[in-house]
Amino acid sequence: MAKFLYIVDHFVGFPQSEYGGVWNVIAENDDECFDLISEVDNGDYEDCYVNLRNNIVKADRFALADDVESEVIDRFLT
Repeated sequence: MAKFLYIVDHFVGFPQSEYGGVWNVIAENDDECFDLISEVDNGDYEDCYVNLRNNIVKADRFALADDVESEVIDRFLT
């Protein structure tokens, strides 16, 4: 199955953060992307997951030519 590189905005409100951040994730689909982020996140920003699902749907995504493992490859959260 085809995999995609997702570039996902993740807003986290004050006082935890003023801006949020960006997740870079390799996943087959939106659901897997959400599952991977929430697994790595350990529920730290669970109250922001409603927005996260919407941001995954709107995220830039790029088809990958090679079959690679699904994973969170990078995250930047303020």
